[in-house]
Amino acid sequence: MAEKKISYEAARDELAEVVTQLEGGQASLEESLALWERGEALAKICQEWLDGAKAKLDAVKKDA
Repeated sequence: MAEKKISYEAARDELAEVVTQLEGGQASLEESLALWERGEALAKICQEWLDGAKAKLDAVKKDA
């Protein structure tokens, strides 16, 4: 299921919060698994943004 596209900055900030929560070690196993899954999804969103930006830069350099 496709998630509404969020900005790179929003995904990055939320991912940082997920990492902080996981590193804190206070979450239950179930909560930790949910956080991990959300982190994976956020990392994928960030990578898609970065890949898109790289493709645009490559296209501009090719045309220059």
